[in-house]
Amino acid sequence: MPSEFDLIQRHFTRATRHTALAVGDDAALLQPRTGMQLAVSTDMLVSGTHFFADTDPEDLGWKTLAVNVSDIAAMGAEPRWAFLALSLPAADEAWIEAFARGFFACADAHGVDLAGGDTTRGPLTLSVTIIGETAAGEAVTRDGGRPGDDLWVSGQPGLAALGLAALQGRTRLDADGRRACIAALQRPQPRLALGRALRGVASAMLDVSDGLLGDLRHILERSHTGALIETAALPLTRLLATGADPVLCRHCLLAGGDDYELLFCAATAQRDTVRALATKLELPVHRIGSLTADSGSIHMREADGTLAPLAPSGYDHFA
Repeated sequence: MPSEFDLIQRHFTRATRHTALAVGDDAALLQPRTGMQLAVSTDMLVSGTHFFADTDPEDLGWKTLAVNVSDIAAMGAEPRWAFLALSLPAADEAWIEAFARGFFACADAHGVDLAGGDTTRGPLTLSVTIIGETAAGEAVTRDGGRPGDDLWVSGQPGLAALGLAALQGRTRLDADGRRACIAALQRPQPRLALGRALRGVASAMLDVSDGLLGDLRHILERSHTGALIETAALPLTRLLATGADPVLCRHCLLAGGDDYELLFCAATAQRDTVRALATKLELPVHRIGSLTADSGSIHMREADGTLAPLAPSGYDHFA
């Protein structure tokens, strides 16, 4: 049976790009670049809560890091270092090797050094602390939204939640739709390039992890605003094309979570800039509404013009 240190040496020790001292000592030595601020985030994935126990370990390795990279993207920052803590039921080397392969594939794709971490025996739990850099004063936070700002979301929110519904047997999707939705769930793509491009453009931003409406609530709380969502502007077409029930599609888009798309606000004067960025990055963005002066409220305007209040529902670990 390999020891904890054998596992670390064999599967998680490798050359680094921008770390003075990484895995193998009591602490890592990091050297931030001159004039940069550090953006730090921690996220945890727990078996049975965030993923199925039989999830492919390579996919799980990718996702474990990707969801943290997404937090850095939401600040308009650049990811640099990650620290990985693993609680494992057993020293299953085949599982660990596949997990490490997926983790480092994501690290290589986004320029992240694994700078340290820990392993122990226990319930399957995966935790990453990630550190990124952004030029001092340029981070995009949640508190800059103002009444009248446009509300935008990137990519296709709702795909991951439809993928989860399919795996749970709650819906049937056509073959192409099922593949796309499960891929969105298992291999989320952090929107780093968009996040960096929105520095100086977006007034507030976050990543959608717990549902669009639930995460929108955080912007509204920090920016002291409300929001008006336009039903006609919601990007439902691709979800409906999977063959899923329209009611389920709308629920997945608004409250499903696990998308890791960027939800951001920008002044109306920035519309052409946002559209140009989306074209350059070949990533769709959707203007789904606007911020209002009615602090904390969310309303939906239906196609017939009627207004209805919405509860900011989303995933809650303790609900």
